[in-house]
Amino acid sequence: METSLGLWLVTIVGIALLMGIDFIAITRKPHDVKFKEALWSSIFYVGIAIAFGIFIYVWQGSQFGTEYFAAYLVEKSLSIDNLFVFIIILTQFAVPFNLHQRVLLIGVALAIVLRGIFIAIGASALEYFSFTFVIFGALLVWTGVQLMRHRNEDPDPQDNLMVRIARKRYPFSDTYHGTSLFIKENGLRVATPLLLVMFAIGTTDLLFALDSIPATFGVTQEPYLVFTVNAFALLGLRALYFLLRGLLDKMVYLSLGLSIILIFIGIKLFLTYFHEINEAIPKISTNMSLIFIAIVLIAVFVGSSIKVKRDPTVRGHAGRLTDEHPENEL
Repeated sequence: METSLGLWLVTIVGIALLMGIDFIAITRKPHDVKFKEALWSSIFYVGIAIAFGIFIYVWQGSQFGTEYFAAYLVEKSLSIDNLFVFIIILTQFAVPFNLHQRVLLIGVALAIVLRGIFIAIGASALEYFSFTFVIFGALLVWTGVQLMRHRNEDPDPQDNLMVRIARKRYPFSDTYHGTSLFIKENGLRVATPLLLVMFAIGTTDLLFALDSIPATFGVTQEPYLVFTVNAFALLGLRALYFLLRGLLDKMVYLSLGLSIILIFIGIKLFLTYFHEINEAIPKISTNMSLIFIAIVLIAVFVGSSIKVKRDPTVRGHAGRLTDEHPENEL
C-alpha cells in the first residue's frame, strides 16, 4: 500500500481536529454525559470509521479494505476491555462524574501519540527484522493465556508501577479542585488527584498498546491502516465509555473471548513468519481472521446474555495479566 507524506499529514490533522472539537465542547461545559448524548456520539465515531473503511476499500481494493475492517474489529473489541480498567481507575480514585470526560479525552490524546510512536517502531522492526512476527506472536499468546487464567479478576491501579513512582516522587493533594491539575497548599505547589488519574489512564493504555498494536499488525502489516484503526478506535472510546459503563458488568465472557482472539492472532503471526521461510506452510488469510473474530465476539455477547439471564448476580471482569498484587500501596 503506497501512502504519501501528504496523506499522512491530512489524516493526522483530521484526527487532531476531531479531538480539538471534543476538547472545546468539554472545556466549555464539563458535565456528566447522559445515554442519549453518548449514543449519538458513538454512532458518529463508528460512522466515521466505517466511512473511512469504505474509502480504503474503493481506493485500495478489497484486500486492504478487508484488512482495515478486520483490524478495526480487533481494536474495537479490545477497547471494550480498556473501558473495564478505566471504570476501575475512575471509581477507585473517586473522580467526580463531571470530570470523567476531561480525564478520558486527555488519556485518549496521550494514547494516540504514544501508539503512533509504537506503530512506527513496530513497522520498522517488521520491515527489517522478520523475526518480529514471532516476537509479536509470542507476546500475544502469552497475554492471551494470562488473561484466560485471570479472566475472573480485575486489575488493580497498584499494578501500575508508574503511578506508584509518581506518588512517591511528587506531592499530591487529597481532594479534587475542579479542573485544576496543580494548586498551592500551605505555600507549596502540589498536584491534584486529577493529574494522577490522567497519568494512570495514559500509562495504563500504554500497557494495552503492547498487546493491541501487535494484534493489529497480526491482521495487517500496513502502518497507515494500523495507525488509523487505532486512532478511530480510541476516538470513539470516550463516548463508548458513557454508553456502556452500566452494561460492562454484563459482559461476563468478554475477557475469555478476547484471550481466544489474542491467542488466535498470535498463532497467525507465527504462521506468517514460517510461511515466508517455507511456502508449503499455510498461513491464515485476512478473510478467515475476520470471520473467526466476528464469531468469537458474537459468542461472547450471546453467551454473556444467557449467563446473566440465568444468574443475575454474576458480573464480568476485565481480567489481569499479573499473578499477584504488589505489596506497596498507592
